[in-house]
Amino acid sequence: MFFGRVKMTSSKDSRIPPNQHVTTKFPILHHGNVPYYADLAEWDLTVFGLVDNPQVFTYEQLMKLPQTKITTDIHCVTGWSRLDNMWTGISSLELLKRVKIKQDARYVIFHAEEGWTANLPLEDFLKETTLLAHSHNGEPLTPKHGFPIRAVVAHLYFWKSAKWLRKIEFTAKDQPGFWERNGYHNYGDPWKEQRLSWD
Repeated sequence: MFFGRVKMTSSKDSRIPPNQHVTTKFPILHHGNVPYYADLAEWDLTVFGLVDNPQVFTYEQLMKLPQTKITTDIHCVTGWSRLDNMWTGISSLELLKRVKIKQDARYVIFHAEEGWTANLPLEDFLKETTLLAHSHNGEPLTPKHGFPIRAVVAHLYFWKSAKWLRKIEFTAKDQPGFWERNGYHNYGDPWKEQRLSWD
């Protein structure tokens, strides 16, 4: 199995956005219930919208795709940062080889369990550090951290890295997600402290 590797490196101080504190813990924050899958045959991931080849992937099919390892820092809107997280999963670019996005696609909407959504511009989904992760630091994700698959969009505040993914939609128009509709910033750049809609 092929593993591509991407590592984001710089001095520690330059890696910490304004008003963040570093922790070695991995806090758990979410809205709604934590889903548990006794049988992964019941789980799938649908990729649809403005694509030439909509797909429904089983967990087994995703695990057979080329795998990528990335090491990134993560920054939570609540003020903590966790450095040097190693993620393993499927690169967003690898996924797009299978579906081929249409020219008028401009945004990506993550759909998670219980109707939860998060939005981001297409160019952010296309970054080489954007991943559909199944493992963290060499271990499968726990249910509370997004098992079986979560998004990792490490250059934005971590609420954009949706846990418990079930669908990825490509659209021409932006569709603010759950937290964005409830007062969070629509983009969420930690270096600009885009925490809330008025920031």
